[in-house]
Amino acid sequence: MGLLTRAKRMPGLLASFIHIDAAVDAIRGLRAMGYRNLVVYSPSPNHELEEALNHRVSPVRLFTLIGGLTGCAAGFGMTIWMSYDWPVLVGGKPIASIPPYVVIAFELTILFGGLATLIGMMVLGRLPRFRFSPSFDARFTNDRFGVAVHCSPDRSPSVREILRSAGAEEVRA
Repeated sequence: MGLLTRAKRMPGLLASFIHIDAAVDAIRGLRAMGYRNLVVYSPSPNHELEEALNHRVSPVRLFTLIGGLTGCAAGFGMTIWMSYDWPVLVGGKPIASIPPYVVIAFELTILFGGLATLIGMMVLGRLPRFRFSPSFDARFTNDRFGVAVHCSPDRSPSVREILRSAGAEEVRA
C-alpha cells in the first residue's frame, strides 16, 4: 500500500523502451544523477536490469531462516515434551533420546521455513495488490520495458532529457 500511495502523491515521468540496453542506460544515467526512486517494468526477469538497479539481497531469506529455526525447535521441543508427559520405557533407554526425533524436527523445519518464506514474500512484496500502479502500462507485459521516475515537477525537464538521450521511445507524465 505504501508504494501505491507514494506513486499517487509524487508526480513523475514514465518512459517506454523497445530495447533493454536503452532501458539499462537510462537507469544508470538516472542513478548517476542521484535518482533512487525508480520503478522498472519488464516483460521477463533480466539480470542486466537488476545490476543497473543495484538491488540488495532480499530479506525474505531471513524469514526463511527464522521459520526454519522455529520449526526445528518446535519439533524437538514438542517430541521431548510429549516423551516426558507420556513416558514409555523400552529396554532401559532414555525417555527423551534425540535421534528418533530428528525426522520430526526436520519435517517441521521444512514446513515452518516454507510457510515463513511465503509470508515474507507476501509482506515484503506488499501482496496482494488489487490495483495496478498508476505508472503501469499493459505494453510492459508484452514487449516493452518501462522506467517510472518519481520526481518533483521542477526536475522533470532534466529527467525527461536523460530518458530521451538514453533512447526512450515515449516519455510521458
